[in-house]
Amino acid sequence: MIPLRDDIPARTTPVVNHLLIAVNVAVFLFQAAQGPHADRFVYVYGLVPARYFVPQIAEYFSTGQQIFALLSFMFLHGGLWHLIGNMWSLYIFGDNVEDRLGPVRYAGFYLLSGLLSGLAHMLIYRASNIPTIGASGAIAGVMGAYFLLYPRSRVLTLVPILFIPLFFQIPAAFYLGLWFFLQFWHAAGSGAAGGIAWWAHIGGFVAGMGLIQVFQRLPAAGISDPLRTTTERLQFISPPADGDDPHIHGTVAVSPREARNGARKLVGIRQGFYEKILRVKIPAGINDGVVLRLQGLGRRTAYGTTGDLLLKVVVAEQPAH
Repeated sequence: MIPLRDDIPARTTPVVNHLLIAVNVAVFLFQAAQGPHADRFVYVYGLVPARYFVPQIAEYFSTGQQIFALLSFMFLHGGLWHLIGNMWSLYIFGDNVEDRLGPVRYAGFYLLSGLLSGLAHMLIYRASNIPTIGASGAIAGVMGAYFLLYPRSRVLTLVPILFIPLFFQIPAAFYLGLWFFLQFWHAAGSGAAGGIAWWAHIGGFVAGMGLIQVFQRLPAAGISDPLRTTTERLQFISPPADGDDPHIHGTVAVSPREARNGARKLVGIRQGFYEKILRVKIPAGINDGVVLRLQGLGRRTAYGTTGDLLLKVVVAEQPAH
């Protein structure tokens, strides 16, 4: 299963999430530039459990190197596809978690999730001399938080069956729950074989579920407030399609500021596996309860006519998710 995107709009620009992706890409390029010294680079800056539990190996590394590796390992990757897969998952799920926590708390949450995922791997494979690298554990923490925060969201997922690409809207709780189950399945069957640290994924996911409870209670820095006023204008919604009515009915949530000044929203219309994305203009000075009629964007009837898209405007302090 390949996740393509979710249907939860971020109300702020995910600055930290974008920065994390950029740093991972930059570190990967620097890692690739090591050439014949790449293995040594990975061994020094990757997470090697034996370095912490086997004194004969630990003595070759300084205290600074030991501590820094607990952070640096989550920014290294084993190849281009490893990087792409991780960054794509972070792109899909990370923006919403940052939206909930704000940039400062999210940065701390991400790094601590990655650290705990690494510790989980280390405690199980204490004598392993194989470096563990990758952002997977930290991203698993993000997914664990998303699992609790947005269980009812839906993930557009590509499922290739015999070279036939099939697309499904899967509830996030089911998608992430199945992902977590598969990590246990692989961990029980192959352990760390195949170069994948399954227990780091498991540890990160569980850590994320626990840490999100803590980080939500920490005071927010307020940095995201000015960002929210300029980025709330775009919002994905999915108007339900019901019965034989050719018209499609839905709601679009706007803030009082957007109602006064006008805004633009992204509206997703789902019809089976097909989904159309529209940019809808919210006129300035609009009132709560007003219905916007977009002609010709409804269902096509058996008589060749097409219904309309009817969007009821809901003015709320926080746009609904």
